[in-house]
Order: sequence, then C-alpha cells, then structure tokens
Amino acid sequence: MPGAEILLLAVPMQHLRGILPELPQGDAPLVLCCKGLERESLLLPPEVVAGRPAAMLTGPNFAHEIAAGLPAAAVLATPDAALRAVLMGALKTGTLRLYGSADIMGAALGGAAKNVIAIAAGVVMGAGLGENARAALITRGLAEIARLAAALGGKAETVSGLSGLGDLLLTCTGESSRNFSLGLALGRGETLAHILAGRSAVTEGVTTAPALLARAAAAGVDMPITGAVTKLLGGEMNVRQTMAALMSRALKDE
Repeated sequence: MPGAEILLLAVPMQHLRGILPELPQGDAPLVLCCKGLERESLLLPPEVVAGRPAAMLTGPNFAHEIAAGLPAAAVLATPDAALRAVLMGALKTGTLRLYGSADIMGAALGGAAKNVIAIAAGVVMGAGLGENARAALITRGLAEIARLAAALGGKAETVSGLSGLGDLLLTCTGESSRNFSLGLALGRGETLAHILAGRSAVTEGVTTAPALLARAAAAGVDMPITGAVTKLLGGEMNVRQTMAALMSRALKDE
C-alpha cells in the first residue's frame, strides 16, 4: 500500500470511516466501492472522505462475475474531469467498460438506495404478490431515489443510468443479491434476526434503510417505499400491513 497510486476502498460502508486513519497519507485518489449511508452521520461515501481526492465506482455489478471476467459496465463518478480520465484509463479492462460522470452524489445515492428498494422487491416476490407488483415497485422506487438525488445536489438523470436504474434492476431481480434474498426470506415469513444470524456477509440495505429515510426527512423528500421497508425491518409492521399502507396512499399523478 505505501506508494500506491490509486486506493480502492471495498469495505462495508459502516467501516469506511474507521479505515481512513490506516491509509497512507498523500494525494493518492480514493476509489469508493462501498454503497450505503453511515448509520450515525447519515453521510454518503464521498461525504465521509471529504477533503481527499475521491471517486465513486458503482453500477450493476456482482463481484463474482467481475472476478470471472464476464462482461460488465460501471460508472466512475467524480467532479474532477482530469482525475476521472486518469482513473477510467487505469481501471478499465477488456471485460469491464467504464462510463464517466461528474455527479458523484447522484452516483453514490443510487448505489445506496437501490439496496433498500431491493429488499422491498424481495418481499414482494417472497410473499407471492407477483411480477406486476415488483415492476411497479422498482419504477416508483426509482422515482423516490431521483427526488432525493436532486435535493442533495445530484442530478435526477444520473439515477436513470448505470449507477441508478442499472444497479436497481440487477439488485431487484438477481438471485445473487443479498438484499433481494433477504427481502425474499422476509416475504416468506422468516424473521430478520433469523435471516441475519445465518449470514456472514453484510446486507447493506438493513442499515441503509433507516439512515436513508432520516436523510430524506431532513431534506423534505417523501420516500414511501423506503419508509415502508424501514418499518418492516424495525418490526413496526408486517408484510401484509406494509403492502396495505403503500397501496392505500392518496392518489396522484405520476
């Protein structure tokens, strides 16, 4: 690590701040591969590392497929155009195509929020509510992520790209998604404690949901799906009550 030209931080979001003092000091840019919000501060990855040159590497990618050399695409987001060009050139491979973006906040939010929507999508499928319900949930989930992105200084259109819609589709439909599979088990009647006890890997959406809801509330943004998932995970509502609450919301134009 000493003398490293680029540092890729692929740690669970709740450990990001803790490893920063262990990193070599200097100007080596940080490439953030973690997705979520810090539980206590409600900050996104770029906000946690503020003060150091950084970029988000995010998109619809399962790590085991990247490692196997299967074709994939991702977003490298940083407002520094020169740094963006350097990092894209260094990190691209013959099977990983990178697209640049100046919207680091929008990219970070898409990567965090999609885990929460994926839990909801899993619940829908686990409870046998059907593909229609999942498609509606993904679409409306994308809408609430876009609202918050704009409120936090990002761009709503970023959420329509790989770091938003692309990641959302993969996480809400892919069998390898930890967040989708957790929702699937919840929908089938398993308890959260039982599901988590059987896992060694982190399911980021569990800690992200309440933090994302609090961040949205502070920004004055309505996120009903995120709110429903938070209540479900917190034991405030069961699956039937959660779905009933979402379906009984006041009617409005899309």
